[in-house]
Amino acid sequence: MPLNQDIIVVSGLPRSGTSLMMAMLVQGGIPAVTDEIRHADPDNPRGYFEFEQVKQLKTDHTWLPNARGKCVKIVSPLLYHLPPTETFRVIFMQRDLDEVIASQEKMLQRRGQPVPPAEKMRAAFEVHLDRLQTWLTAQRHIQLLPVSYNHLMTNPTPLLPHIAAFLDDQADITKMQTAIDTSLYRNRGGAG
Repeated sequence: MPLNQDIIVVSGLPRSGTSLMMAMLVQGGIPAVTDEIRHADPDNPRGYFEFEQVKQLKTDHTWLPNARGKCVKIVSPLLYHLPPTETFRVIFMQRDLDEVIASQEKMLQRRGQPVPPAEKMRAAFEVHLDRLQTWLTAQRHIQLLPVSYNHLMTNPTPLLPHIAAFLDDQADITKMQTAIDTSLYRNRGGAG
Protein backbone atom coordinates (compact mmCIF):
# COMPACT_ATOMS: atom_id res chain seq x y z
CA MET A 1 0.00 0.00 0.00
CA PRO A 2 1.35 3.50 -0.76
CA LEU A 3 2.56 5.60 2.14
CA ASN A 4 -0.27 8.12 1.71
CA GLN A 5 -2.76 5.34 2.53
CA ASP A 6 -0.95 4.14 5.66
CA ILE A 7 -0.81 5.76 9.06
CA ILE A 8 2.72 6.13 10.41
CA VAL A 9 2.77 5.42 14.13
CA VAL A 10 5.68 6.28 16.40
CA SER A 11 5.52 4.26 19.60
CA GLY A 12 7.54 2.83 22.44
CA LEU A 13 7.80 2.92 26.19
CA PRO A 14 7.64 6.30 27.94
CA ARG A 15 11.03 8.05 27.70
CA SER A 16 12.20 5.78 24.86
CA GLY A 17 12.75 8.45 22.21
CA THR A 18 9.31 8.74 20.61
CA SER A 19 9.44 12.55 20.63
CA LEU A 20 12.86 12.44 18.98
CA MET A 21 11.54 10.18 16.22
CA MET A 22 8.53 12.45 15.70
CA ALA A 23 10.88 15.45 15.40
CA MET A 24 13.02 13.53 12.91
CA LEU A 25 10.05 12.60 10.74
CA VAL A 26 8.65 16.14 10.77
CA GLN A 27 12.09 17.55 9.95
CA GLY A 28 12.36 14.98 7.16
CA GLY A 29 9.11 16.16 5.57
CA ILE A 30 6.48 13.80 7.00
CA PRO A 31 3.45 15.75 8.27
CA ALA A 32 2.47 15.08 11.89
CA VAL A 33 -0.86 14.73 13.64
CA THR A 34 -0.44 16.87 16.78
CA ASP A 35 -2.49 19.35 18.72
CA GLU A 36 0.23 21.32 20.55
CA ILE A 37 -1.68 20.99 23.85
CA ARG A 38 1.34 19.63 25.72
CA HIS A 39 4.21 22.07 25.33
CA ALA A 40 7.95 21.65 25.61
CA ASP A 41 9.33 21.47 29.14
CA PRO A 42 12.63 20.48 30.83
CA ASP A 43 11.83 16.78 30.28
CA ASN A 44 11.23 17.27 26.54
CA PRO A 45 12.78 20.60 25.49
CA ARG A 46 11.80 20.10 21.84
CA GLY A 47 8.17 19.24 22.58
CA TYR A 48 6.07 16.12 22.87
CA PHE A 49 4.35 15.91 19.45
CA GLU A 50 1.18 14.52 21.02
CA PHE A 51 -2.44 14.37 19.89
CA GLU A 52 -5.00 14.26 22.70
CA GLN A 53 -7.52 12.12 20.78
CA VAL A 54 -5.02 9.25 20.76
CA LYS A 55 -5.93 8.60 24.40
CA GLN A 56 -9.47 7.66 23.25
CA LEU A 57 -8.25 5.19 20.60
CA LYS A 58 -10.02 2.28 22.30
CA THR A 59 -13.42 3.86 21.69
CA ASP A 60 -12.88 6.50 18.96
CA HIS A 61 -11.26 5.77 15.59
CA THR A 62 -13.01 8.56 13.70
CA TRP A 63 -9.84 10.66 13.40
CA LEU A 64 -7.71 7.90 11.88
CA PRO A 65 -8.62 8.42 8.18
CA ASN A 66 -7.32 12.00 8.46
CA ALA A 67 -3.98 10.61 9.71
CA ARG A 68 -3.24 8.66 6.51
CA GLY A 69 0.16 9.60 5.14
CA LYS A 70 1.06 11.36 8.41
CA CYS A 71 2.89 10.39 11.58
CA VAL A 72 1.22 10.21 14.97
CA LYS A 73 2.65 9.31 18.37
CA ILE A 74 0.75 6.54 20.16
CA VAL A 75 1.87 5.17 23.53
CA SER A 76 2.62 1.47 23.34
CA PRO A 77 -0.30 0.16 25.49
CA LEU A 78 -2.73 1.74 23.01
CA LEU A 79 -1.29 -0.11 20.00
CA TYR A 80 -3.64 -3.00 20.78
CA HIS A 81 -6.50 -0.72 19.72
CA LEU A 82 -5.22 -0.04 16.19
CA PRO A 83 -8.21 -1.19 14.11
CA PRO A 84 -7.78 -3.62 11.21
CA THR A 85 -9.81 -1.21 9.05
CA GLU A 86 -6.62 0.87 8.57
CA THR A 87 -3.04 -0.04 7.71
CA PHE A 88 -0.19 1.12 9.90
CA ARG A 89 3.57 1.46 9.71
CA VAL A 90 4.79 1.39 13.29
CA ILE A 91 8.22 2.75 14.15
CA PHE A 92 8.81 1.25 17.58
CA MET A 93 11.48 3.00 19.64
CA GLN A 94 13.68 0.75 21.74
CA ARG A 95 15.92 2.02 24.50
CA ASP A 96 18.06 0.41 27.19
CA LEU A 97 15.64 -0.27 30.07
CA ASP A 98 18.03 1.15 32.67
CA GLU A 99 18.00 4.43 30.74
CA VAL A 100 14.20 4.40 30.36
CA ILE A 101 13.80 3.84 34.10
CA ALA A 102 16.36 6.51 35.05
CA SER A 103 14.70 9.03 32.76
CA GLN A 104 11.22 8.13 34.05
CA GLU A 105 12.39 8.45 37.68
CA LYS A 106 13.90 11.89 37.06
CA MET A 107 10.78 13.11 35.30
CA LEU A 108 8.49 11.88 38.09
CA GLN A 109 10.76 13.39 40.78
CA ARG A 110 10.86 16.74 38.95
CA ARG A 111 7.05 16.72 38.87
CA GLY A 112 6.75 15.74 42.53
CA GLN A 113 5.04 12.46 41.69
CA PRO A 114 5.67 9.13 43.41
CA VAL A 115 8.42 7.01 41.86
CA PRO A 116 7.76 3.25 41.75
CA PRO A 117 10.69 0.97 42.62
CA ALA A 118 12.98 0.44 39.63
CA GLU A 119 12.66 -3.35 39.84
CA LYS A 120 8.88 -3.08 39.64
CA MET A 121 9.07 -0.77 36.61
CA ARG A 122 11.56 -3.08 34.89
CA ALA A 123 9.41 -6.17 35.42
CA ALA A 124 6.29 -4.40 34.15
CA PHE A 125 8.10 -3.02 31.09
CA GLU A 126 9.62 -6.42 30.23
CA VAL A 127 6.26 -8.21 30.40
CA HIS A 128 4.57 -5.45 28.39
CA LEU A 129 7.25 -5.45 25.67
CA ASP A 130 7.23 -9.23 25.35
CA ARG A 131 3.45 -9.45 24.99
CA LEU A 132 3.28 -6.47 22.66
CA GLN A 133 6.03 -7.81 20.36
CA THR A 134 4.17 -11.11 20.01
CA TRP A 135 0.91 -9.32 19.25
CA LEU A 136 2.41 -6.81 16.79
CA THR A 137 4.13 -9.46 14.68
CA ALA A 138 0.83 -11.35 14.34
CA GLN A 139 -1.09 -8.33 12.96
CA ARG A 140 -1.56 -8.29 9.20
CA HIS A 141 -2.52 -4.59 9.12
CA ILE A 142 0.70 -3.49 10.84
CA GLN A 143 4.23 -3.22 9.45
CA LEU A 144 6.85 -2.90 12.17
CA LEU A 145 10.25 -1.20 12.23
CA PRO A 146 12.11 -1.36 15.57
CA VAL A 147 14.59 1.51 15.98
CA SER A 148 17.22 1.76 18.72
CA TYR A 149 17.26 5.12 20.48
CA ASN A 150 20.74 4.31 21.76
CA HIS A 151 22.06 3.82 18.22
CA LEU A 152 20.27 6.93 16.97
CA MET A 153 22.06 8.98 19.60
CA THR A 154 25.50 7.41 19.11
CA ASN A 155 25.67 6.45 15.41
CA PRO A 156 22.54 7.40 13.45
CA THR A 157 24.02 7.25 9.94
CA PRO A 158 23.44 3.51 9.31
CA LEU A 159 19.85 3.66 10.68
CA LEU A 160 18.54 6.59 8.66
CA PRO A 161 18.35 4.79 5.28
CA HIS A 162 16.32 1.98 6.92
CA ILE A 163 13.87 4.48 8.37
CA ALA A 164 13.57 6.28 5.02
CA ALA A 165 13.06 2.98 3.15
CA PHE A 166 10.32 1.99 5.62
CA LEU A 167 8.60 5.24 4.59
CA ASP A 168 9.02 4.58 0.84
CA ASP A 169 11.94 7.03 0.80
CA GLN A 170 9.53 9.91 1.43
CA ALA A 171 11.61 11.30 4.32
CA ASP A 172 14.75 13.36 3.70
CA ILE A 173 17.62 11.59 5.52
CA THR A 174 19.81 14.70 5.80
CA LYS A 175 16.98 16.72 7.32
CA MET A 176 16.00 13.89 9.67
CA GLN A 177 19.53 13.79 11.03
CA THR A 178 19.40 17.51 11.90
CA ALA A 179 16.71 16.74 14.50
CA ILE A 180 19.11 14.55 16.51
CA ASP A 181 20.57 16.53 19.40
CA THR A 182 23.01 14.37 21.36
CA SER A 183 23.09 16.95 24.19
CA LEU A 184 19.60 15.67 25.07
CA TYR A 185 20.96 12.15 25.66
CA ARG A 186 21.07 12.73 29.41
CA ASN A 187 20.33 9.34 30.98
CA ARG A 188 22.96 6.99 29.64
CA GLY A 189 23.23 3.46 30.94
CA GLY A 190 21.07 4.26 33.98
CA ALA A 191 23.33 7.10 35.10
CA GLY A 192 22.30 10.73 35.20
